[in-house]
Amino acid sequence: MTAQHNTSGGAGRLDLARWQKLPLILAAAGGLLCLAGAFLAPRQFGYSYLTAFVFFLSVCLGALFLVIMHHLFDTQWMVPLRRVWEHIAFLTPVMALLFVPIALNALLAGPDNLIYRWMAIDPHQDHALHVKQVLFNKPMFLIVAGLLFGAWAALTYGLRRQSLTQDRTGAAAQTIWMRRLSAGGIFVFAITLTLGSIYWIKSLEHQWFSTMFGVYYFAGSVWVTLATTYVLALVLQRTGHLEPILRAKTFHDLGVLFFAFTVFYAYITFSQYFLIWNAALPEETFWYVKREQGAWFWVGMVIIFGHFFLPFLAMLRIDAKLHLPLMAPLCVWAWLMHYVDMTFCIKPLINPHGPSPHWLDLAALAFIGGVLALVFIRYFKAHAPYPQRDPRIAETMGVYVPPAAAHHPAK
Repeated sequence: MTAQHNTSGGAGRLDLARWQKLPLILAAAGGLLCLAGAFLAPRQFGYSYLTAFVFFLSVCLGALFLVIMHHLFDTQWMVPLRRVWEHIAFLTPVMALLFVPIALNALLAGPDNLIYRWMAIDPHQDHALHVKQVLFNKPMFLIVAGLLFGAWAALTYGLRRQSLTQDRTGAAAQTIWMRRLSAGGIFVFAITLTLGSIYWIKSLEHQWFSTMFGVYYFAGSVWVTLATTYVLALVLQRTGHLEPILRAKTFHDLGVLFFAFTVFYAYITFSQYFLIWNAALPEETFWYVKREQGAWFWVGMVIIFGHFFLPFLAMLRIDAKLHLPLMAPLCVWAWLMHYVDMTFCIKPLINPHGPSPHWLDLAALAFIGGVLALVFIRYFKAHAPYPQRDPRIAETMGVYVPPAAAHHPAK
């Protein structure tokens, strides 16, 4: 069996008509359950919703990074997938609307139900909060959230708009414009992702110090986005949308990058752990001490072996990246591991003795995932499934186009 057959449409066209109502059902059912949970179990709802929110936000930001990387490095194998990433990245304005329950919690929740407990603490009674008060206060929390979503919306809109304009004009000016926007956008991306991870995850325990947490969240974000892309590429190939342009090399290179970020995530995670324990400062080590209590220790072991060793060893062979019976389950496994990772960061505050799955966890995932899927499908149906007139589209499809000079040789 060849590598091409493993990832091509050998099984025939895939009809998704029977699944077209699933996102709406998930969004509606999840939304109703979340609404009920907000009144019946407000504290649990806050942490369950936050975990689902940062999980899906990581996919959107991972897609934005991949679009930027495509333009900065002019990678031809990314061209077939760029439109998918552009649509996913442009879900950040939707994430801004989905941030409303978290903002309302900061504004309206009582001290016992606040997600971010530092909002109910007198900074003059807590030295760790007092020295960070310039950032950790309610007005700044909301202002920074607005600035972050504004920056992401502007960046994703600009890149996607120029890409869609190029479909009509075919002008090289759009390629140049997108490269210039990406050159500045990579710095905006790095700063905003770091601030978002600090404000929405790290600040749950405001005493904690870690200079690597932003990179830690970034590594996991790109990792899970690559897994999501692999599955979407397979589905869209089988439905015929990307069949004319996807090649075995596309899947192989996507798998290689997925493998690379498996190693990168492990490196960053270990580095953070090693540096904190090596320094042995109480304001840093307490974060890990808390996550070695009770069943959380075993969750940490699951992350070590499930987030790194399993995918690392599974993809170590060069041809493994093209083997669908391996890669499809591995991508689904990546979603589970990334959610476990986000749970490991957030849930010890509400379940100090170990993970305690709750129906609101599934409700929040269904609601946010359903809403994002509905908007993504609308975006995808409204535009061409892949860049139509990108300068490297012919090369991507394996078609050689001779230079103009070859048609008009000098006399």
